[in-house]
Amino acid sequence: MRLLGAVRPLCSCGVEFQDYYQVLGVARTAGADDIKKAYRRLALQWHPDRHPAEEREAAEARFKRISEAYEVLSDVEKRKRYDELGVDWRQGQDFRPPPSGARTSREEFERRFGAGGFSEFFETIFGDQFGRQYRGGGQHRRFRVRGADVQAEMTLGLSEALAGGKRRFELRGRRACEACGGIGFVDGEHVCPTCVGVGSTPTLRTIELAIPERAYDGLVVRLKGLGEPGAEGAAAGDLLVTLRIVSDSVFRIVPDGVEGDVPIAPWEAVFGADVQVRTPSGAVTLKIPRNTKSGARLRLRGKGPIDASGERGDFFAVVRVALPGELTTRQLELLRELGTAGAATVEGGVRVRGRT
Repeated sequence: MRLLGAVRPLCSCGVEFQDYYQVLGVARTAGADDIKKAYRRLALQWHPDRHPAEEREAAEARFKRISEAYEVLSDVEKRKRYDELGVDWRQGQDFRPPPSGARTSREEFERRFGAGGFSEFFETIFGDQFGRQYRGGGQHRRFRVRGADVQAEMTLGLSEALAGGKRRFELRGRRACEACGGIGFVDGEHVCPTCVGVGSTPTLRTIELAIPERAYDGLVVRLKGLGEPGAEGAAAGDLLVTLRIVSDSVFRIVPDGVEGDVPIAPWEAVFGADVQVRTPSGAVTLKIPRNTKSGARLRLRGKGPIDASGERGDFFAVVRVALPGELTTRQLELLRELGTAGAATVEGGVRVRGRT
């Protein structure tokens, strides 16, 4: 069996001293019961799950300091070793351990317990000792709190929302700590060195969301169990994804409904025609009246997308008079004849009757 952690002399570099008594708000003469009561009170107050999202990062940092202080002061051997440093140290002072000590290297400490756990001060003083004590597993009853729900938004073009299917996106969040199973403690009493008692660690997850068949702007899709992990292995919260439907290259969302451009040929505008158009409710036949001008909005009632009430709104076909992509020789001749006739009058702008 390979022993975990090589021991090496302490470096001469300084680390920030941690006043664990000050962190827990107890006297240096406090008994085990007083230390436990102080920890429970502060842990309940500062657990990240009990704070809103914008305060959670600061609460987690505070909670980790509290858990680290409890890990040291609740253990007889660690507390004795800590007290031997003396009473003259103050929180935040530059601390240089005596050269006769020994510790686990930071690389080995992080390999075993994960980066971002206990402070460098803790690792300097107790890294070697903690490596021998840690075995993993165990039970520790604290407080079972369901994980917080997580809010997220997904922006979709209207055409994309109508097409349905699945969409993937990445979301930064947290997951139950694998070292302690989300309990925050190992061996029954020791604070988990990986999550420092929080019970969870940061993670980047890939979420796959199935677009509902009747998606609309503001629809909230609930994904069970994809929120923040619960405390002490409790159930995770949910991920609430709000859909934001926006205009795209096909459909434009306007105050009175949805509109889209319908290109028609000049002769269709003059003589009228039946054309196939795409609407949010599917393809329909649109009747173009005679002498329709470019820019005209033709209402198709009930052919828009479904709204929050479950009803379909209206779709507006915006006529755009345009030449076809390819014209035959005869079509070009007719257009030339029309241009030379010089009888057209264009309303608006600076055009006047006559040839150009």
